[in-house]
Amino acid sequence: MIKALQLRINLHQEGKPNGLLLKAAYDLGIEPSEISGIKILRKSIDARKRNIMFNYKVEVYINEPVPENSDYQFDYKDVSKAKPIHIIGFGPAGMYAALRCIELGFKPIVLERGKNVQDRRRDLKAINQDHFVNEDSNYCFGEGGAGTYSDGKLYTRSLKRGDVRRIFENLVFHGATDQILVDAHPHIGTNKLPKVVQNIRETILKFGGEVHFESRVSDFTLKDHKIVAIQLQNGNELDVEKVILATGHSARDIFYLLNDKHIQLKAKSFAMGVRVEHPQDIIDGIQYHCKGEKRDELLPAAAYSLVQQVNNRGVYSFCMCPGGFIVPAATANGEVVVNGMSPSRRNNTFANSGIVVEINADNDLYKYEPFGELKGLEYQKDLERLAFTSGGRRQSAPGQRLTDFVEGKLSPNLNETSYQPGLKSAPMHSLLPKLIGSSLRKGFKAFGEKMHGYYTEEANVIGVESRTSSPVNIPRTETLAHPEISNLYPCGEGGGYAGGIISAAMDGERCAEAATSNL
Repeated sequence: MIKALQLRINLHQEGKPNGLLLKAAYDLGIEPSEISGIKILRKSIDARKRNIMFNYKVEVYINEPVPENSDYQFDYKDVSKAKPIHIIGFGPAGMYAALRCIELGFKPIVLERGKNVQDRRRDLKAINQDHFVNEDSNYCFGEGGAGTYSDGKLYTRSLKRGDVRRIFENLVFHGATDQILVDAHPHIGTNKLPKVVQNIRETILKFGGEVHFESRVSDFTLKDHKIVAIQLQNGNELDVEKVILATGHSARDIFYLLNDKHIQLKAKSFAMGVRVEHPQDIIDGIQYHCKGEKRDELLPAAAYSLVQQVNNRGVYSFCMCPGGFIVPAATANGEVVVNGMSPSRRNNTFANSGIVVEINADNDLYKYEPFGELKGLEYQKDLERLAFTSGGRRQSAPGQRLTDFVEGKLSPNLNETSYQPGLKSAPMHSLLPKLIGSSLRKGFKAFGEKMHGYYTEEANVIGVESRTSSPVNIPRTETLAHPEISNLYPCGEGGGYAGGIISAAMDGERCAEAATSNL
């Protein structure tokens, strides 16, 4: 017999090796010995009150074994001699498009501008220590895309776009911990995700696909409303039949290329702001009601999610990283961009989160109208250059104490930070455009009222958080092909169709299915 249950247990019960089993037996009115196993389907923490509870959704197996096999099987076959599908970009969308092509019997040929995960590490070190940005290999570009070295958070609200469970099971198949199948806010960690990404690449190669690194696309040859050939920066040219474009939200050269080819684009709304860093103990104290004390060892580093309407404009937290680091995410020299990441244990002493403001492409960018559909991209660039200048013309970032930012004062000194290139005190309250700076200042005051202790001089505001999503949409029809270029399939975050690892992966699968449907 199998019984589905919702169980709530406290910290004391969670700390017992058989606490969940005893609770299940009690709720079912049976002896613990009758339970042969418990399959956890979902786990979350309810910390709204001082008595913190763990919520479990489980299946209890009574006098019968717990099945070990997954409900998902991944049927990869040899496609080395099959029809090719060219995929530009090897982030989550590109990786999952390639895997799905193999399942469907087609050969993926992946073109990635950056390096593999191992070689990419040296370029990340150069950004942090030497303040030099390799424009093809950085925190945004390279094997696995931006997610590989910037956290690996897997939470998504895109439940209607595809089979979320299938994406998670595939990550486990390629080496991720099966804990991601259970946690309400799953997370692999930036220290573990590179190995999963490498395993995905090895699967693609094993079954006949191709992955070409350091292969930046520089041009397209068009004929009869189709891309018939791709030119690479290294001089090679490839004939193509179907092209999945999965280049991510920061591949600005691709947007410029499409625009120069008069291929339809559309400006889209996005968000920009800053990254805020607190000591993790402060966030733990607020969320777990333990101010002045260490959180219980059974509890993970606390996270938060905040949103506030300021003059009908959304101000909200983005990519919150408990126990994490702030990293330099610029894709070119002469700009400063910050992002956040967390290792799998989330055991760093700082918590950081993007706090961003909605930018409406139709109403907020009138000064940038001469740039047409690329106006949001140019707005981004201007703020990133400003951050570079005010940060000391290096990868050091402009910073300000949170209270000084709100009160409009230059900080004489700054708090310690996890941001390795370092901070430089700057008057960010006056440097940021009014629509961002004013909204943030009001938003921070409101957040301080919602989370008592959040508004503190112990927090730093660090700029700029500008790569939340693409400021450009590459249109597509119901067939997922571009309305003008019939064999081009815009995909993932770069096309404006995803907002994270899981939604991008699902979109990659959908585009693979669409691209192969009439071959």
